[in-house]
Amino acid sequence: MVLTTQQKDRAVGVVLGAALADAVGAPYEFQAPLAADQPVRLAAGGTFGWEKGEWTDDTSMAVPILRALAAGEPLDDAATLGGIVGAWKDWARDAKDVGIQTRQVLGRAESTEASAVAASDALHAETGRSGGNGSLMRLAPVIVATLDDAGRTAAAAARQSTLTHHDPEAAEACVLWALTVRHAVLTGEADLRALPADRAAHWAALLDEAEAHLPVHWYGSNGWVRSSLQSAWSAVVHGTDYRSRVELAVRGGGDTDTVAAITGMLEGALAGHSRLPLTWLRHLHGWGGRDIIATGDDLARLTEIVLDGAPGRPGAWPRVERMPVSDDTTPPVAHPDDPGVLLADLSALDGPPAGVDAVVSLCRVGTAQPAPAAGVRPEHHVRVRLIDQQGTNLDPAATLREVADVIADLRAEGRTVLVHCYEARSRTAAAAAAYSVLRFGVEPETALERSIKVLRHANPRGFLRDAVRSLTPRDGAATR
Repeated sequence: MVLTTQQKDRAVGVVLGAALADAVGAPYEFQAPLAADQPVRLAAGGTFGWEKGEWTDDTSMAVPILRALAAGEPLDDAATLGGIVGAWKDWARDAKDVGIQTRQVLGRAESTEASAVAASDALHAETGRSGGNGSLMRLAPVIVATLDDAGRTAAAAARQSTLTHHDPEAAEACVLWALTVRHAVLTGEADLRALPADRAAHWAALLDEAEAHLPVHWYGSNGWVRSSLQSAWSAVVHGTDYRSRVELAVRGGGDTDTVAAITGMLEGALAGHSRLPLTWLRHLHGWGGRDIIATGDDLARLTEIVLDGAPGRPGAWPRVERMPVSDDTTPPVAHPDDPGVLLADLSALDGPPAGVDAVVSLCRVGTAQPAPAAGVRPEHHVRVRLIDQQGTNLDPAATLREVADVIADLRAEGRTVLVHCYEARSRTAAAAAAYSVLRFGVEPETALERSIKVLRHANPRGFLRDAVRSLTPRDGAATR
């Protein structure tokens, strides 16, 4: 199946949206519902001492699935699933948090599909309860790997669920949510009515209930798969965008990280990678495998590999070590309204000016070409999905607003920020103008003229000029 660039944007958003929401919900887990006036922030803390932006078991269990898929391993193969179980067992040995049911199953199972399913079945036989939300929370990679066929999506979603959760309702919830997210990736619409024929009335009633209440209605029971799906759908129905829907999920209290991750999976498909909050996304990190701390950029790159037909070509994007730089380079110049922001092209990553300690990349960079090599910490190097071609972006104005926000966020920390694209012709000039409009109240046409004047090659594409013109100072300052 050949995906459009917008569908790929949404598909990457599924994985990143789930992981980011997981990290937002982490410090609030097991707490009471939040008051309406209490802000939801990406923060450190919580029962398990999470770092700011650190994902939890929800995403850590998805990582081995994503890595297997990026290596070209098929999900309909027992050996692949056995390897995933083995990676989970390795992770669980020293993980900060593992769900009670999942830990019990992994503790009994060998690193094979058959052993894991048998352990899951045995636990259910002993307790009579195995309908937790642990198989639903890790579903994102399964969806992006099976976009070509709804039947494959449903089969893979249900099969991975049985590795740790015997209860058929857990598998049904995984199928229902996976098909809903798949539909959102392909169409940009949320339609949670892809119900199993023999269970349609059961789930329809649950969805109607979800639409009638806010997520807090399931506080106290949202660790169970049925209630967590209802809570997530409630958040999607009653929110207006990615940030508000994730915040609603967290406000419900209880199993906040998992309800948020399930919500973020679908909302990430609707928003796409390009519209996720960059001020949150830059802090995203967590367990990425044995002795590996991964970042949101790592998840995005692995997802791109899956979408491009894993394992792909080593010398091509997204595996390429270095993206080529232009022969006609543009030396870094100061932003017309903020001397602490420097504007440049991709070549500046090879030798950033002295004092630069943050980078915003508006074009692709290679695996061996990141700013950390120049002393910039991973959370201070922000990679933006913005394609310099008409009709390929979901909402260029929304992306530019996020760029302006994150530049202001970095500047508020006292950092000197290098903003670059490939040649500093189009995206850099548009981003500089958006920052002027939203941070300093400059009129869009004036902001464009001033950014073009300081960049000698600048000539922003028409659709980016239009995106800047759609911004107004009353959209708010870039800091949040």
